[in-house]
Amino acid sequence: MEFANPKCLFLLLLLVPLVVWYVVKLRHTQANFKLSSTSAFTRLPSSWRVSLRHLPFILRTLAIALVILVIARPQSVTSYEKSKSQGIDIVIALDVSGTMLARDFKPDRLEAAKSVAAEFIAARENDKIGLVVFGGESFTQCPLTTDRRVLLNLLRDVRYGMIENGTAIGLGLANSVNRLKDSKSKSKVIILLTDGSNNRGQIAPLTAAELAKGYDIRVYTIGVGTRGMAPMPVAVGSEFTQMEPVDIDERTLTEIASITGGEYFRATDNNSLKNIYNKIDEMEKYLISVNQVTRRKELFMPFAILALGLIVCELVLRRTTFRNIP
Repeated sequence: MEFANPKCLFLLLLLVPLVVWYVVKLRHTQANFKLSSTSAFTRLPSSWRVSLRHLPFILRTLAIALVILVIARPQSVTSYEKSKSQGIDIVIALDVSGTMLARDFKPDRLEAAKSVAAEFIAARENDKIGLVVFGGESFTQCPLTTDRRVLLNLLRDVRYGMIENGTAIGLGLANSVNRLKDSKSKSKVIILLTDGSNNRGQIAPLTAAELAKGYDIRVYTIGVGTRGMAPMPVAVGSEFTQMEPVDIDERTLTEIASITGGEYFRATDNNSLKNIYNKIDEMEKYLISVNQVTRRKELFMPFAILALGLIVCELVLRRTTFRNIP
């Protein structure tokens, strides 16, 4: 409970001199007469009117206190916030070529990328997110959706061999742009993850980047792979590996990000890949507008009614029962 006029509560201090005045006045107005001895009156029962002779003053004092509370206007305050959020439309473009089976990440690059992407998706509750995969070709694994369960299940189904082998970065990026070009969101983002160089597809990566820029889409590019040599399985599912050079076209990935206003990142292990997604998550915050609504309800009426009742009782008692005290 709050008071609209809290300073008025200082008026309660006026009750102190009122009480003092009443005590002093009482001493000077009590009737008395001289007796040689009062022992004869000690055992006489006291009248109930004598015992309650101060009741009118108490009622008046309480009534004044309640009137002061009414002037201070007690209120109940209920406040809450109405928030409106506007999410971001995001497409994750994931390389599923054979080199994504390299084991410089645990258990391999593809599974590590899927795991970190799943955490990112689960945390973006206000966004629409889609999934595009690319190898030698590209297709949409999941269109833009807010259904996290469906998206995560489709991400879990991504595997090597689901499309022709190769690395068509330009095609994967163009397909992602096609998913976002009709979006009405104020913020559109592509996160493109690859571990190689463009060697397939009819669309050049930088051409696709210009296309993204034309639709006001930011592209964050991630190069996945350790520096130097990486262990590559000799066959799909084999426990045996052989060391092969890591070939990531960082120059092209950097240019794609620069053209679209995004940023290029290099992930060399599981932790650095997770940190990259965390950085992107921080940079791409959804918009929230918050309106605080406060409702106040006046509570002075019960105090006013009680004060009026006490005043009436005090006036009636003072002019009837306590008018003359024997």
